[in-house]
Parts: sequence; C-alpha cells; structure tokens
Amino acid sequence: MSERVIPLFDQRLAAFKADIPAQKIAANGLLADTLGRPLRDLRISVTDRCNFRCAYCMPKEVFDKDYAYLPQNALLSFEEIALAARLFVAHGVRKLRLTGGEPLLRKNIEVLINMLAVIETRDGEPLDITLTTNGSLLHKKAQLLKDAGLKRLTVSLDGLDDAVFKKMNDVGYPVADVLAGIEAAQAVGFQSIKVNMVVQRGTNDAQILPMARHFKGTGVTLRFIEYMDVGATNGWRMDEVLPSREVMQLIHAELPLIQLDTSAPGETAERWGYAGADGKHDKAQGEIGLISSVTQAFCGDCNRARLSTDGKLYLCLFATQGHDLRSLIRGGASDDDILSAIGHIWQKRDDRYSQLRSEMPADTSTGARKVEMSYIGG
Repeated sequence: MSERVIPLFDQRLAAFKADIPAQKIAANGLLADTLGRPLRDLRISVTDRCNFRCAYCMPKEVFDKDYAYLPQNALLSFEEIALAARLFVAHGVRKLRLTGGEPLLRKNIEVLINMLAVIETRDGEPLDITLTTNGSLLHKKAQLLKDAGLKRLTVSLDGLDDAVFKKMNDVGYPVADVLAGIEAAQAVGFQSIKVNMVVQRGTNDAQILPMARHFKGTGVTLRFIEYMDVGATNGWRMDEVLPSREVMQLIHAELPLIQLDTSAPGETAERWGYAGADGKHDKAQGEIGLISSVTQAFCGDCNRARLSTDGKLYLCLFATQGHDLRSLIRGGASDDDILSAIGHIWQKRDDRYSQLRSEMPADTSTGARKVEMSYIGG
C-alpha cells in the first residue's frame, strides 16, 4: 500500500491575479492559446464537498471531520456562475459541465441549471450542458434536473460488486442505490447517460467485464478512465495504472469491439462500439469509451478550462495555481474587462502536463503541488 502524501499548504489559497490587459481582447469566438487550442469547454465546480471518500479523489485520512471546506460566502453564487458562463460562451465555449465535489449537494442546483439553459452559443444554438455525479442523490433529483433543462448526465461508478464499490467509496454506499439513480434518470427521459469507471489495478480491475456486460445494450455509455496522478493526496503510483489498451483487449476478447470516430474535436474518450453478427457496429448494443489520460496524453487538442467553486480559473486538471476571477466579478469590473482578462489568461496558456509527465522527476512529494480534483472537478 502506497504511503499517503498530505499537503502542508492549501492550494485553494494560491492564485494568480487576473489582470485586465491594457488592450482589450475581443470576444469573437476565435480565442486561442499559445499552441493554437481554442476555448470550447468549461467545467464548473459548484461545491468542494462530497459524501463519498474515494481514495483516488478525497481520501478519508485527509478529508476527515476536521477538514476545513470553503465557507459559503467564498462560493460563487448562481448569479455569478451564470455571469461567468455567459462570458466564457462569448469567447467560444459550447459545452458546460457542472461538477464538484458532488454537485447535487449544492442546494437548489436545478435553479442554476435553469439559468444556464437559457444561454445560447455564439451561433444561437443551445449550450451542451451536462452534470457529473456519484449518483447517490440522483433518484431524488432526476426529475428536477430534467425539468430544469439538463440534457446529459455522467455518473461515476467504479464497480458492480458491492464489497469492491463500498471499499472504493469508503463510506459503505451500496451499488444498488447508484443503479437506482441511473434507472430513475432513464425513467424521466434522459437520453444521454454516461457511466465513468476509474480503473485502479489491483483494486477494481476485476470489475471491468461485469461492468461491460451490465451496461451493454442499456443505452448507457460506459467509459473507463486510467487512474490519474491528480492532486497531492491520492497516493498515485504508476504500477496501479491499468492502460486503456489492456482494458479494450480484455473486453474485446469476450465482446468484440470496433473503433469509432471521435464525437468532437478535443474529446477525451476514444470510442469503441460493440460489433454485431455482421462484424459492424451494432448501435443497439452501444459503445464504450477509453480515457487514457496517463498512457496516451491528449494535450494536443485540449480545449477545456475549469472554474473552481470559489471563482478561480484553472487551465489544466494538473495545474498548481488558478487565476482569481472572483475578485473581478465581485469588484465591479465590467463585462468587457472580465472578457479581456479571460482572453489574456487563455492566450498565454501553454499547459501540457500529460505530455511532459515522462520527463518529470519520479518523486512528486517535492516542488509545486497540483490542486485537488475535488476542488476544481474532473
């Protein structure tokens, strides 16, 4: 068992000032970073709290009863989030993902969804709004979320075996209740549901085939995510990473797969469809996704930004510091000034951590610490 590394410095307190450039940056949808990558996807963390204690995200020995969560007045209000979303959309964002922590713990989250659902892209199309949840409250919230205008859901589920799943969530939460939440979401009319499984070698890799069998043909897309070195508290080790290629080969040996085209530029998941008797993709049987964030870096076309629950803009999941937009929003800056600040930050972006990982020292216990995933969302 790897030794946990507990940070002595709270990364939430570290932030760059979001400067307003002297020369305004137009919001024309053509914003690009130093590597030519556009801004198309914004992930918004609405809370830093979660009712699970998954070791790869919020290990219990760090996020215990004495852990100091952000105070309520530090969190962006729904109005502030909606304002920020509208400004990012002006720069070309087309997709919003609400995340956490566990976003369904944020009181009246459906009100925020309703506020975001009326925002249109630059070309007048509806925004692609999705929400990622551990599913524990989904059976209670599914109808409210659907009525508010949410179109898509992603549910985190790391196994079907109750003992394995309870070990991974570390609070004894049963698999049956997450499955009930997924069924409730389907019952109220959600047509696009994805299930994310973080695969940790030696912990839940025996659940790969049971998960594939269970969700095949259900209309739910199952995605396998390589165990990532996010944050400073999850005790990540390379020998616990099961490469996506091995996951695909394991499933393909029993349930033949055919590689599919990517769904959109910058998409993180490699798509594989279940083959029918004719050897072609059987759409009725669905597909799986492979997110190879360790073994096959996708930095080259990454078009995602992340907004923390207290209003800091992060340019990479593996960042060490964010840019403080909340001070501008609450300090009376005009929309044009905030737009220019966002543009200025993105134009200087050169993040490509996953591509550079192999060149980094093996000892990650020193130097700048990456921010926790529970704070900026996955």
